Amino acid sequence: MLNHVSDNNASVILKKLSSCLSTYDRSVYLVGGCLRDSFLNRPIHDIDLVTSLNPHTIGPEIAKHIHGTYIQLASDPAIGRIILKSDDDSNDSDLNSINSTTGFTIDLSHLLGDITGNLATRDFTVDSMALNIRDCQKPEWRDLVLDPLNGTRDLFTKTIRATSPSTFIDDPCRLLRAVRLSAQLGFLIEPQTAIDIKKHADLVITVSAERIRDELLNILSRNGAMAQLNVLDRLGILCQIIPELALTKDITQPSAHYWNVWEHLLHTVETAELITKGHQNSAIYSLAPWTAESEIYFDQIVSDGHTRRTILKLTALLHDIAKPQTKAQDESGRTRFLGHSELGAEMATERLRQLRLSANGISMVSMMIEQHLRPSSMRQGSSYPTKRAVFRYFTSLGDLAVDTIYLALADYLAAKGPNLLPDEWAEHARIMTHILELGREQITTSSTERLITGRDLMEYLDIGSGPRIGYLLNVIAEARATGEINTREEALALALKTA
Repeated sequence: MLNHVSDNNASVILKKLSSCLSTYDRSVYLVGGCLRDSFLNRPIHDIDLVTSLNPHTIGPEIAKHIHGTYIQLASDPAIGRIILKSDDDSNDSDLNSINSTTGFTIDLSHLLGDITGNLATRDFTVDSMALNIRDCQKPEWRDLVLDPLNGTRDLFTKTIRATSPSTFIDDPCRLLRAVRLSAQLGFLIEPQTAIDIKKHADLVITVSAERIRDELLNILSRNGAMAQLNVLDRLGILCQIIPELALTKDITQPSAHYWNVWEHLLHTVETAELITKGHQNSAIYSLAPWTAESEIYFDQIVSDGHTRRTILKLTALLHDIAKPQTKAQDESGRTRFLGHSELGAEMATERLRQLRLSANGISMVSMMIEQHLRPSSMRQGSSYPTKRAVFRYFTSLGDLAVDTIYLALADYLAAKGPNLLPDEWAEHARIMTHILELGREQITTSSTERLITGRDLMEYLDIGSGPRIGYLLNVIAEARATGEINTREEALALALKTA
């Protein structure tokens, strides 16, 4: 097997496991995703073991042998986990080459009964295979895999198939996992499995919020998230976990929008994904602002182990969620959605709290929804946004000013749909680029080249510390950003005039 896995870390770890478990090898099996990924020549990021021995007895021994840390999972007392770490004091150069930042884990669970019975209780056939640990280094390891449910057949036909009719009753989280796994592997869900998912879709609400959150974020994190959201919807799952979306399906919009609200939300997820993938040699996306720094920025982990890009896609899915509640006609008969941004921020906050999203993630989504119209509304007629407007925008939103600009770009593309006019899109992209570049320049200048400090103001004006000093510093920073002042003397004079 070591000659067949594409991840060298896994090769090293499997070699060490085989060595340290030599006296137990008849009782320890590799199962699940690591075997599946080995067959597919995909990187292995974790290893699952089942053993007829007590995991909490052999787990610490294994951890010691491979310089890892053993913990007993609070969520399931029958499962233990080994977390790999680098050990600079170890003489094992192979293990020292595995950096602790890889996040490599080994899970051990207790095998009750025989291994064939254990495999029959797993979720999908492609994860219902096992290999004795003693066989993992043999060249013919594929021929030694236990595969009672024909998982290898489904691997090669790229099929997600439930192991039994009770799969989703036994653990309703598998309803989401089926969709996530099909997206992850690029497989199709087998028809009867899809029927069973739809039949039991209402069970998903019995799953813990944390598990739902994790599966949903994993689906959103992958390319082609819009297609998977469509699958979740067709299977009756999506509106079970985000009921507010159901009301958007029949909400039509003014002619400026090609899609109704529901379709617009899905297409905004799609364009948010594409707008954060760079220029892609595309006539559309090459007009959007993008640099190597942009890639690094959207790859930052910000909430629940997920990146800014994933949180942006989550926001895209929810950004117009309050349009059904705010739809009305004004005196001229024009359809309006007044207040949908503010109400949408409140609704999203409540829903995401129920899904146990982190406080930072909720704050990000809420702020972006509340402010998603602001970048596009900063333009004054035919003039670009003023320096003052840009500075205030960046000051009030902080780093989310950047994310919200990309949401505005995605929102524009999804609003126009097939009716997108190249010249109008180019102009909109130029305005967003102008806001982005000017704002970054202003904030950088303001933070690195201060004309004056709070202490300077207290001494010059002979006043104590307090909110007034902060207000004056903001006034000076704004005047500096707009080019009204450029020197310390001008800053002091403005402070005296304002005070």
